[in-house]
Amino acid sequence: MDAKVSPATMFKESGVKALLDQLDAELVGLAPVKSRIRDIAALLLIDKLRAEQGLQSQPPTLHMCFTGNPGTGKTTVALRMAEVLKQLGYVRKGHLVAVTRDDLVGQFIGHTAPKTKEVIKKAMGGVLFIDEAYYLYRPENERDYGQEAIEILLQVMENHRDDLVVILAGYKDRMDTFFSSNPGMASRIAHHIDFPDYDEAELMQIARLMLDKLNYRFDAEAEAAFARYVQLRRAQPHFANGRSIRNALDRIRLRQATRLFASNTALGRDELVTLRAEDILSSRVFSQAKEGSAA
Repeated sequence: MDAKVSPATMFKESGVKALLDQLDAELVGLAPVKSRIRDIAALLLIDKLRAEQGLQSQPPTLHMCFTGNPGTGKTTVALRMAEVLKQLGYVRKGHLVAVTRDDLVGQFIGHTAPKTKEVIKKAMGGVLFIDEAYYLYRPENERDYGQEAIEILLQVMENHRDDLVVILAGYKDRMDTFFSSNPGMASRIAHHIDFPDYDEAELMQIARLMLDKLNYRFDAEAEAAFARYVQLRRAQPHFANGRSIRNALDRIRLRQATRLFASNTALGRDELVTLRAEDILSSRVFSQAKEGSAA
């Protein structure tokens, strides 16, 4: 008689539910991304159950492409994905090795192969995350050695897919161009996951979570000032979602520290944890907005 187990029980007992719950707590929004990661986890769990029941089972191809703007959580999701794969026995170690072109491609003949192979050796048993992966391919430069790194990666992705998962990441349009120029790489990527930008409400939630972890808080006026800051900053060039929020909070904390130090008064807990509107409104984002409206 078949031994039966419910998917919910499998999900919980495997430890995957706890990992994905942690991802939910760590990252605001990203509902389509989280849903896709749960779908992949479900596929792996069912594949594992089929193997246990003696049914035909072939480990699915797990190489992925994460597309989206900076600061949308791609590296964090890759880290949790590595842990899920380790939990389910698809990789041995479950660690993440994050690299860019400079870590893989050499600057002279004979330099690229050992660099790329060394990175792969470090990543084996886990996940290799290649950010801005399209920079590996530079057809306009005849003396570029990126193609050599790509060829080594292709071979490893095919021959060692049971012990290494490669995740390529970058802007969607540039990754599309990269894949059209590298059909071998495109054919090895099974999962394409797009990371949407955060809206203003989500960015405010991210800011609160970051401040809470650091034992800071906005007062009422500061909350309103930062909401206005987010609105203005999103409209400027080079906005990097959660990364820009983190950088903004670092600068706000710096201004608070300068203000408190200059006050030369005894400081209690409330003064140390509270960020005020003046710590935010002195940002050049507001002065630039005034200059723009005057123009």
